[in-house]
Amino acid sequence: MKYAIIGSGNVGTAIARQFARVAIPVSIANTRGPETILPLTEELGESVTATSLEEALSAEVLFLAIPFIAVQALARSRSDWAGKIIIDQTNAFGVSPETLAGRPSSDIVAQALSGASIVKAFNQIPAAVLARDPSQDGGKRVVFVSSNDERAASTVKAIAEQLGFSPIGVGRIDEGGRLLNLPGPLLFHNLTEHPPE
Repeated sequence: MKYAIIGSGNVGTAIARQFARVAIPVSIANTRGPETILPLTEELGESVTATSLEEALSAEVLFLAIPFIAVQALARSRSDWAGKIIIDQTNAFGVSPETLAGRPSSDIVAQALSGASIVKAFNQIPAAVLARDPSQDGGKRVVFVSSNDERAASTVKAIAEQLGFSPIGVGRIDEGGRLLNLPGPLLFHNLTEHPPE
């Protein structure tokens, strides 16, 4: 299974650091071209590869590390999103309530990337914290996982575990997933899970 990160800002860089830390191959792309990402990939080593947006979008699992307002433009980059697992790391900052119309922002992402399996995850931790080693004080940093597709959620939980996190499922996006959408109460908390004594 191939992994790619779409977006090379603070959030995309944080996820790239986690892949590099455990030496799992991942590609990373943005709209400005792979040459703009080379300093980062040179720093992180051979596990992280700068690539074109078109090439990155061929991966089976995509980390969506772009601003929420850029999702519609990304959607036009590919005609068929079927079979993709999209890990929605976006947060709807500055988006009017009228635009959301009471819907979780991940529902709008799902509508734009029609056919993909959307998993809300890796969005509740600030980027600076997400970039750190997830081992903390004898425990593992928690990432919450929400999806309407149980199989996709299981895949993302497995990825989170490989990266050293402790994934916790919170159910469907229209249920527990609302806790991860602005202004959800699980956002921006750095929580750790410790093994039972």
